[in-house]
Amino acid sequence: MSTVSRAADRIESVPFLTRDDASLLLVLPGLFVFSAFMLFPVLYLLGISFTNAEPANLFAGEGIVAVLTFGDALFVGLENYADVLTDGQFWNSFGVTWLFVATSVTLKIGASLAIALIVTSDLVRGKRVLRSLIIFPMGLPPIFTITVWRGIFSSAEFGLMNQLLTAFGVSSVAWLSGRWTAFVAYNVTEAWLAYPFMVIITVSALQDVPEELHEAAVVDGAGFLARFAHITLPSIKRPVLFASILTSAASFQQFLIPFVFNQGGPARANELIVVYGYREALSFQQYGRGAAISIIALVFIGAFMWLNVKKGKLADGVND
Repeated sequence: MSTVSRAADRIESVPFLTRDDASLLLVLPGLFVFSAFMLFPVLYLLGISFTNAEPANLFAGEGIVAVLTFGDALFVGLENYADVLTDGQFWNSFGVTWLFVATSVTLKIGASLAIALIVTSDLVRGKRVLRSLIIFPMGLPPIFTITVWRGIFSSAEFGLMNQLLTAFGVSSVAWLSGRWTAFVAYNVTEAWLAYPFMVIITVSALQDVPEELHEAAVVDGAGFLARFAHITLPSIKRPVLFASILTSAASFQQFLIPFVFNQGGPARANELIVVYGYREALSFQQYGRGAAISIIALVFIGAFMWLNVKKGKLADGVND
């Protein structure tokens, strides 16, 4: 008998408790942790979004109770949401964020698929060493990696990227001073941060593709591209789609890259939506407005993930 079953039997032996009640009691600790660290912050953020909260009134009272009840902040209804949705900077951030998601995820899928095909090829030796090197970036703190990439894309002549351009006879570029050059730098750095995860998922999916299918296709005269399009891609589609949805959510919430590189510049042109919410809340001291931005972002990313899971049929068989 398992430990969980024995625990359930002991709880069930308590008067007035059925087995269903015992099962509920077993999940209560996990439910409490989830509520404390996930549900409560979201509900508190939602509450602040309906107030004119700022440092002067949110922390006006004394003690934790005053903060939990929003201090002297006043209820303003949907005013923060109306202000945000009529702000041109919000729509700029919203559009740039989704463009960043689309371009970075495309880059991540392409790069990880190419790397995964290489490390699973029979022509490659030392696959275990290669796989270890590929996942090495996952062990580095993101802030460290992003800072290194900021140096690589430095606008100065000694920046690594500019040195490479100079070696090929191309003049140096002020990478972080131009809108689209900075956007390119964001994408490359985001791809570097996420590709180990994508490669792990893709390699696992490739290893599950039956070798018999490839052998039969070779006998029929199918080349590499034909086998890739008609055997490999359909076989790995769902795992790669699942990984893409997760990394899309990560790209949507990206804060460190634009903030460390140039704080969403130049002139807030590349300000992703999380950076926009941060600036409104902490730089401009508008907590209520910043909370409204976060709630709007949460709704959109939640809808995006739900739609992709449903359309991709990734939840098929869960109820079984």
